[in-house]
Amino acid sequence: MRILLVEDEKRMAEALCEILRLEKYEVDHYSNGIDGLAAIESNIYDIVILDVMLPEMDGYEIAKNVRSQGIVTPILMLTAKAEIDDKVKGLDSGADDYLTKPFMTKELLARLRALGRRTLGTTDGILSFADITLDTSTLTLSCATNGQSVRLSEKEYRILEYLIANSDQILTREQLAVKIWGFDSETEYNNVEVYMSFTRKKLTFVGAKVEIKAVRGIGYELRCDDV
Repeated sequence: MRILLVEDEKRMAEALCEILRLEKYEVDHYSNGIDGLAAIESNIYDIVILDVMLPEMDGYEIAKNVRSQGIVTPILMLTAKAEIDDKVKGLDSGADDYLTKPFMTKELLARLRALGRRTLGTTDGILSFADITLDTSTLTLSCATNGQSVRLSEKEYRILEYLIANSDQILTREQLAVKIWGFDSETEYNNVEVYMSFTRKKLTFVGAKVEIKAVRGIGYELRCDDV
């Protein structure tokens, strides 16, 4: 899962990035409102952690702006203001949740898990498509047909997670590269091909009827013609 952190306090940002990466989240960080807004508009993030007090554009403005564009990415708003009116303002701006500084790491992670379940459309941490299931907590791929399972690498997991969450779409190589490796990555499209091959082998290993189909000149889609 890829998280965008928009926070201008350097120490806070560094600490949050470290915590989130230890929890196996992919994290991108921006320290001002304009850059943060542009990143959200890319629509590649699963969750946004958004500080209220930011240079150039505050969190309230950012939330209003992205919601007016129809972007529905869950937003967890951070602020040092604890008054109820500030919380109401944040939620009315378009935030999905609100956390007051200082906060406990356990609470932050619990709120992110809740928002993540909403993003992926799962209540139990299990993603399903046709005869396969993906356990988001253990990165385990299982096949319902024969009960076979296998542990995925982080990149393999993220590829399948993204494909399952968008199983009604063809995803381009560009979308996959940015979603899995991020904007700042120098990933070439052949890396996408390599990890796609690894992921296909894992599907074959568990005996899944689900396949990752290449759509010539466009990208990839998840297909199952035999369930």
